[in-house]
Amino acid sequence: MKQVVQNYKTGELALLDVPVPGCKPGGVLVRTAYSLISTGTELMKVSEAGMSMLGKARSRPDQVAKVVQSVAVNGVPATYRKVMGKLDSYTPLGYSLCGVVEQVGAGIDDVKAGDLVACAGNEHALHAELNWVPKNLYSPVPDGLAPRHAAFGTVGSIALQGVRRGESQLGDVALVIGLGLIGQLVVQLLAASGVRVVGADPDPVRCELAGRLGAAACGDPGSPAVEQAVAGLTGGLGVDQVYLAAGGDSNQPVELAARLSRDRGRVIDIGKCRLDLPWNAYYEKELDVRFSRSYGPGRYDPEYELQGRDYPVGYVRWTERRNLACFLDLAARGRVDVEPLVSHTADFDDAVRTYRSLEDGGLKAVAVLFRYPGQPEPGKAPAPEVAVPAVRRGGRVPAPARAAGTPVRLAFVGAGTYASSMLLPHLAGRDGVELSTVVTTTALSAANAQHRFGFAGATTDLDAVLGDTSVDAVFVVTRHSSHAELTRKALLAGKAVFVEKPLALTGDELAGVLAAVEESGNDRLQVGFNRGFAPLLREARERFGARTGPGHVRYLVNAGRLDHGSWYLQQGTEGSRFVGEGGHFVDTAGRLLGADPVSVYALATPGGDDLQVVLRYPDGSTATISYVTTGPSGFPKETLDLVADGRALRLDDFVRASVYDGRKRWVSSRLPKARDKGQSAQLAAFVRAVRTGGPMPVPLESLAATTAATLAVPAGLASGVPVTLTGAR
Repeated sequence: MKQVVQNYKTGELALLDVPVPGCKPGGVLVRTAYSLISTGTELMKVSEAGMSMLGKARSRPDQVAKVVQSVAVNGVPATYRKVMGKLDSYTPLGYSLCGVVEQVGAGIDDVKAGDLVACAGNEHALHAELNWVPKNLYSPVPDGLAPRHAAFGTVGSIALQGVRRGESQLGDVALVIGLGLIGQLVVQLLAASGVRVVGADPDPVRCELAGRLGAAACGDPGSPAVEQAVAGLTGGLGVDQVYLAAGGDSNQPVELAARLSRDRGRVIDIGKCRLDLPWNAYYEKELDVRFSRSYGPGRYDPEYELQGRDYPVGYVRWTERRNLACFLDLAARGRVDVEPLVSHTADFDDAVRTYRSLEDGGLKAVAVLFRYPGQPEPGKAPAPEVAVPAVRRGGRVPAPARAAGTPVRLAFVGAGTYASSMLLPHLAGRDGVELSTVVTTTALSAANAQHRFGFAGATTDLDAVLGDTSVDAVFVVTRHSSHAELTRKALLAGKAVFVEKPLALTGDELAGVLAAVEESGNDRLQVGFNRGFAPLLREARERFGARTGPGHVRYLVNAGRLDHGSWYLQQGTEGSRFVGEGGHFVDTAGRLLGADPVSVYALATPGGDDLQVVLRYPDGSTATISYVTTGPSGFPKETLDLVADGRALRLDDFVRASVYDGRKRWVSSRLPKARDKGQSAQLAAFVRAVRTGGPMPVPLESLAATTAATLAVPAGLASGVPVTLTGAR
């Protein structure tokens, strides 16, 4: 693989071929998609390498002190060999990137191969095609955040930690001195926190950029404009905090900080500037000088960074990993915009030339990204594709013969709120059905389900149930992350399976389920897409009649806000909210149009809370699903329309339906006593198929296509272009 390195003795920069790092326990091997050049920190290091030996000594007096100490202990010859050996070696560059997990080391369970992660650390997030990154130095990238933007995670964490050290409050006024990469991010973070910001930088271009990104005023630190802006915003009292995000040898930043701070204000050093504090000025105002140490607590602690020992959240709320995750979330939700900071994107093969151009001033930039092989140029992205796995049944195993009059024996894996409220009430006491066994992870929940619904047995042993030949079908009603694996096991055990949506959270999980079908010959599978079985929808569709031309579906889902603490919010393990629920709406649109989609186009509001998903079908039909979380609580959850051939169908939240054809109008005869979204009818169809050995209620090919279309939504959000469903029927 290739990696950017520098010889600190000669200043030579090179794109070197080096061995691929091993994937050690406690971390992941990441293939880089984009890495970020910090034009402040990294260029300072590059410039130092080009200095004479005397210049290097002057720039790093801390290292000179170590050399002097080594001479006293080890003598001149040994120290000379040690120092020259270290200088005449290649050192890495880089510390902020985004990439795809290629391999997972032992002890890692929060990400898997194929996941997108942001990585940090000047020993682990290097400008290299592959990096090994320990657990506390990476964070999963939220859905909808582009990889090029996630590459800002580390520098964003540095800015975020600086803002935390300032302890700003709503209504504060802050001064940010230095509007480079870190300073621009500090401006945005403060503005997002309700703080009014004044920026100071000698570069008018950077001042204009900070103004666009939220600063109330900006100007040259030597001009009266900055002092006038501070006086106007604070009534002459001075700013509450000063953030030093500048570098260089000038003492102007700390002097300006003292002059414009209020009494007992705070001065936070984030960058690396000269700090000859004017004693009288700082003493008279009793200024609180604070340092912000890089990405946050955990930095430079080998037990935290290398051994993965986290700090308890009750004692350390914001560690460097939690800062990284927080910044990515802010960027994903549109609270921070990093795209205007990208001055240049270079191919990784041009890394050396890019550094030299930055160093000699030919390229003036706030932030520069390296784009690695396989990453498309902006505006030239190839159309992404998501495969719809082919269904291969192998040697199909026929459904077992049943003695006349024997009940269908069902086992439930999971007995949570949905199973207890929407499924089991329709099965308990049903003729021809016996609730055999309930399996849960805790003994008491199994006992409660047994007592409430009359299961013959309760256990925590899944294998015992799968091995019970008297069990005809297994219901998988657990958290989303376990659906695919439990379904796969039950199919391999020869059981008919009813699994709640979603069937899978990833393409690999979907492929694994279908591989189990091929291996076992058992295709007895139904997914809980119940809306197509709703009596009102079925009657309206029958009244609408057959189509001759393309149809158009408009589906509004007023999903609402989730309660704080809902496990639906655990996107790292349970998938996005739309992937978890969206299959319902994709399936319903397909039922109305009588086909499976062939492409998916998705858009999201900043933060990804509200989605627009456009599905295209083989005959030119379309369906638009508006999935919103910001609607009023009293508004119906689901309303949909189908328009085709001069006719229109409308369904209002499964309580009223109507059909218009220009000559006559049909409206459902009465308001149902309760919304019937088809759970009872779907369960009846599934039980009937298990009892008779007939086909499952929905073809397996359609279940796979619906799942693949749902999984294509995150890919569409990331790419911004339609996603083709390859292999779609």
